[in-house]
Amino acid sequence: MIEYLYGKLVEKNPTNVVLETGGIGYTLNITLQTFSKIKDLDTVKLFTHLAFKIEATTPTGYNLYGFADVAERQLFRLLISVSGVGYSTAILMLSSLSADKIFAAIRQGELQVLQSVKGIGNKTAQRIIVDLQDKMRKETISPEILGITHNTRKDEALIGLSTLGFVKARAEKALDRVLKQNPDYTVEQLIKEALRVL
Repeated sequence: MIEYLYGKLVEKNPTNVVLETGGIGYTLNITLQTFSKIKDLDTVKLFTHLAFKIEATTPTGYNLYGFADVAERQLFRLLISVSGVGYSTAILMLSSLSADKIFAAIRQGELQVLQSVKGIGNKTAQRIIVDLQDKMRKETISPEILGITHNTRKDEALIGLSTLGFVKARAEKALDRVLKQNPDYTVEQLIKEALRVL
């Protein structure tokens, strides 16, 4: 298994790159998220996933996928583990939405967010949520891995809002919205702003 490739970018496109390392040029399929992170670089390290699939478009029987970070690759692997979600669909999802947004949508059961991706219908979105929620809870993947830092202020504010009688899921959603715009807010400010949203 190839864990990652480090080398010079010979070609750069929004959907694929050619990376030269050790005198060999590798074609890697990438997401738009990865492209935006590497488009201005000449030398990169891409975490890889090697997929074996025999079809007319890949006569060699394999495709190599590259990701700018481990979190995106891990989420890609989780997505393709869901029945009905192929490599192309997973790449499309990770190109349309950021890894943390997909994680949050799955964790909170937000079907509409997943359905905003072209080709993801209601059944597929439901299957993704059902199949991956438990895996994420068991720390197969966690917010910390995706770079969503653990926020004790958010936890305290959530307890406060729950005490006030708000449903946890709604309160958490409101806090996420407030934190996105004001990451340095105190617990009191978080509760105050979340109450406006709720």
